[in-house]
Amino acid sequence: MSIRRGTDAFSFQVMIVLCALWGLQQVAIKLAARDMAPVLQAALRSGIAALLVGLLMTWRGGWEGLRQGTLRGGLLAGFLFTVEFLLIALSLGYTSAGHVAVFLYTAPVFSALGLHLLLPHERLRPFQWLGIAVCFTGIAVAFIGGSSTGHLDRRMLLGDALAVGAGLAWGLTTVAVRASRLSEAPAALTLFYQLAIAFVLLLGVAFVTGKTGPVALTPIAVGSVLFQGVVVSFASYLAWFWLLRRYLASNLAVFSFMTPLFGVTLGVLILHEPLTVNFVLGAVLVLAGIGLVSGEAWLRRVLARAMSTGPRQEN
Repeated sequence: MSIRRGTDAFSFQVMIVLCALWGLQQVAIKLAARDMAPVLQAALRSGIAALLVGLLMTWRGGWEGLRQGTLRGGLLAGFLFTVEFLLIALSLGYTSAGHVAVFLYTAPVFSALGLHLLLPHERLRPFQWLGIAVCFTGIAVAFIGGSSTGHLDRRMLLGDALAVGAGLAWGLTTVAVRASRLSEAPAALTLFYQLAIAFVLLLGVAFVTGKTGPVALTPIAVGSVLFQGVVVSFASYLAWFWLLRRYLASNLAVFSFMTPLFGVTLGVLILHEPLTVNFVLGAVLVLAGIGLVSGEAWLRRVLARAMSTGPRQEN
């Protein structure tokens, strides 16, 4: 087993690119929503990415995991992945891409709570409990940020709630993977399960709800689907798994908190989305809470190093 090392300048630069791509995803979906329904976009991007991952696994010979009892966990993970992107698609019809980017990344908090309940070795530490409290406080404050004239915008509040639900589904997907035989399966197989099942289910939802048309194959719509399917769901995830095999996951998790910041910034710059003071304050609390939950191990190492190298008291 290779020894994972701490992050360096190269990994930081790669993470900046990845976080920018992930933050841009919600913006791309909303930007193309007039030409193609978000649900249909989510279905097509999942299908494109599933095809590419399947071809890669065939080339590398990565299908042996199918014989390791991973089907049940794969079906559950795929269903939860579908729910996540269905809720993302719905939420973008009511709230801003920036709000979705922040609330979606509450996922680590929900996964930490789920793993705490299911796996004895995943018990939450005091810093993480503090992070959960800070995160949910931030959600409450940010929800109030849906008001711009003294009254809550019910549509935005609904969209924000759907985005939190997407974060919950993402967190439960992580729990399903970690608590099943998928935890020992190749990462590409886990990704394929999620993408393939999401393609089938989301396409079915699009047909049932009449979201398959009308479709305008504009450069923005085609570019959005290809960006999501090829760049985000395929290339960026492979790059992420490549980093995880070489660097400490806790260190990378700290850098991944840049994603909501990119999402909010790009939403303002590209979609001209407004920001309220309450939402900004709530988002800061949410990110701080997520940082305490996901970066707890990294934070403990930093504090321990600081204490060990601090000034010594003279007798």
